[in-house]
Amino acid sequence: MIPRYSRPEMTAIWSQETKFRIWFEIEAHATDALAELGVVPAEAARTVWEKGGPAVFDVERIDEIERVTKHDVIAFLTHLSEIVGPEARFVHQGMTSSDVLDTCFNVQLVRATDLLLKDMDGLLAAIERRAFEYKDSVCIGRSHGIHAEPVTFGLKMAEAYAEFARCRTRLVHARDEIATCAISGAVGTFANIDPRVEEHVAEKLGLKPEPVSTQVIPRDRHAMYFATLGVIASSVERLAIEIRHLQRTEVLEAEEYFSPGQKGSSAMPHKRNPVLTENLTGLARMVRAFAFPAMENVALWHERDISHSSVERMIGPDATVTLDFALARLTGVVDKLLVYPERMVANMDRLGGLVHSQRILLALTQRGVSREDAYRLVQRNAMKVWDSYQRAGAADVDFLTELLADEEVRAALSEEEIREKFDLGYHTKHVDTIFRRVFGRS
Repeated sequence: MIPRYSRPEMTAIWSQETKFRIWFEIEAHATDALAELGVVPAEAARTVWEKGGPAVFDVERIDEIERVTKHDVIAFLTHLSEIVGPEARFVHQGMTSSDVLDTCFNVQLVRATDLLLKDMDGLLAAIERRAFEYKDSVCIGRSHGIHAEPVTFGLKMAEAYAEFARCRTRLVHARDEIATCAISGAVGTFANIDPRVEEHVAEKLGLKPEPVSTQVIPRDRHAMYFATLGVIASSVERLAIEIRHLQRTEVLEAEEYFSPGQKGSSAMPHKRNPVLTENLTGLARMVRAFAFPAMENVALWHERDISHSSVERMIGPDATVTLDFALARLTGVVDKLLVYPERMVANMDRLGGLVHSQRILLALTQRGVSREDAYRLVQRNAMKVWDSYQRAGAADVDFLTELLADEEVRAALSEEEIREKFDLGYHTKHVDTIFRRVFGRS
């Protein structure tokens, strides 16, 4: 975890102190269940909570023990016995290390997911606000980066909202899939521990018992979880790239907020660069990268190996911490985004009305002109405007004027009919319908 791209609440979930506290709770809850079943003395279970509950586990001491034992769970249990005393011999009865490690990992992922869901709620609220703010602000839609037909900036935001709403739904499902507990002992047979212990621990930790574990919780669950984070990161990048493109000097329809005193370049004082969204593009690449090793972790040897362990010690914290930071950063970008409706109109007008070409094409076909001929008629007039734009950077030839002067076009369409096809309102007439579909209101 890099502090530059970390937030304290998420980072705390992955601290050594938090991990050992969760380990203790797993062990203590299991000891309670064993006491209820008469396997260990009830007094021993009470002592574990009384002495271990308020304890602050010494990370340095556990590390010191591990340097000798070469086993992290044994090191923790040894330190716990130093705190609890003789009754600690009843802790970890019938359990194996993976029962502690896997259950703890899933508890941490569930807690991390709850923060990510909160992040997404904040992002969705910011996007929704900006969508309604610019619902009717007409701008050019682009395909292949080239002017296509008019849309509105509000629709761009509505698209992002719908996408992140889907992402949120996927994340809820991913949380449900990862929220399992395994206290099944060596090779997962419950030979040395009653399944009721697992049920008790799962209930106390807000998890579900894993239906069938081996000596580990099946890693297809984790592969799906990290793949979901990767998809969310891709959606972060999609919106970030949209903003980056809109901030280009030649476009400048929107840009990141530039705070007082901010500097854009060490060499060029005039620069206002899209640094936040460029940063988000990079962070998204990292989150996606964590999905691949999670998928490779699915294929473990037989009932258990630990080839997944080193991977998860890195990708668990790094993926969730990075995505948490990215979602918060994107929320800030959207919330403070500078939007320039006048520039949007000016950019659209630079092509001299070419954005209405399809309407003329369709009108000609409806008047009996073949599609091939209609396309030829519209394109030959459009290319005059396009050539003018290429030369000057703004069209000094007007598409409407060229159409009105074209005898073949006029043979099929009257002047009034041609002019009517240049109405921008035609392109935005269903914006309210789309908003109702996305937001439930318009």
